[in-house]
Amino acid sequence: MNRVHALTALSMALLLSACGGEGDATQTYGANPKLPDQQRGLLPSMKIAEPTAWGDLKPTVPQGFNVTAIATDLKIPRQTLVLPNGDILVAEGRGGSAAKLKPKDVIASSIKAKGNTQVKGGNRLTLLRDADGDGKYEVKTVFAEGLNAPYGLAYFEGSVYVANQDALVRFDYADGQTKASGPPSKVSDLPAEINHHWTKALTISPDGRYLYVGIGSNSNITERGMEVEIDRAMVWQIDAQTGAHKPYATGLRNPTALSIEPTSGELWAVVNERDELGPDLVPDYLTSVKAGGFYGWPYSYWGQNVDPRAQPQNPEKVAAAIKPDYSLGSHVAALGVDFSVAAMGAQFAEGAFVGEHGSWNRPNPVGYKVIFVPFSNGKPAGEPIDFATGFRGEDGKTRGRPVGVTVDPRGALIIADDLANTIWRVTRSQ
Repeated sequence: MNRVHALTALSMALLLSACGGEGDATQTYGANPKLPDQQRGLLPSMKIAEPTAWGDLKPTVPQGFNVTAIATDLKIPRQTLVLPNGDILVAEGRGGSAAKLKPKDVIASSIKAKGNTQVKGGNRLTLLRDADGDGKYEVKTVFAEGLNAPYGLAYFEGSVYVANQDALVRFDYADGQTKASGPPSKVSDLPAEINHHWTKALTISPDGRYLYVGIGSNSNITERGMEVEIDRAMVWQIDAQTGAHKPYATGLRNPTALSIEPTSGELWAVVNERDELGPDLVPDYLTSVKAGGFYGWPYSYWGQNVDPRAQPQNPEKVAAAIKPDYSLGSHVAALGVDFSVAAMGAQFAEGAFVGEHGSWNRPNPVGYKVIFVPFSNGKPAGEPIDFATGFRGEDGKTRGRPVGVTVDPRGALIIADDLANTIWRVTRSQ
């Protein structure tokens, strides 16, 4: 595609994005969202997340909480990990190498790029330390570098695990260490060909025996063919000692963050669903992940709702598809999830925090915030509560985009903002 044609198509996309405006009214949440009819068109609605600096502003948090920027000038922070001594590790990087297949991909890439940071990814882990407990992280140092688009992080008894875009690796770790003592050892290779969805989410079982890695699809809806989807759109279970792996659950288009629910010990995920079925399809979701479960992609969504674009059809797989637990709304782009603790206060003591990176493909932007999903007895139980907002202002400018959210067991929520290249810390007021 030459530059003139690309700009013409981009102008058309922006014109289309100005049309409509009623989509937000049909966004529904929870276990039984109202799903509209599918909408197909030449181009999806697209809306640039026009960046601007925070300046003197900062995210808005509930009454009784404070928010502070504890690290700035990072190199695309994605996920964070609170170590046993309270230090915070930050994974920084940008991955992916998927070729653009259609004019739509060129247009979408241009629009998404305008809403992202222009900083080069760090391909490193940065360590933050508040040595005197005053809430100011006076130490910011590189813990490890030379990584390959690190994303997911996990810790267990002297081991820090990092999910690069091509491999799961492990660092030996001693309490209080500020720099890795050497290069990491490889636990397992991860699918890295094409890497349409490059992020590799990560969590670990409570006993440290198994690591769970979320691996996204290599397409929106198999437009590259099913052969490139082998070992993708699923969660792997990896033996921490041997590196042996197997599919744990499949049909998850892009599981971008994983966490263990503390009361049940169940694995949960946030998943980014497919595009180009309209501004209000398909809901991104929060769900428990069942061993051996199939969650629909590419043949169906939200249970047995058939996607006719997936060819050949597979009625048997559709019939087996598990309906997710909780709709987050369509195109919110959830990239972070972690479960709360009592130290976060009574209203937020039981449930999951979800970081929503924000939409690019609907006329009325959604996401761009951190929400809290209340739980009861290990299951979602109520409407989502806005916890950190203001990343996209009423002026239509985007000051930040939340990615990973991590609960510090001492009573804080850590938010990685990959547009402002900042780490925010939200605490209860004393």
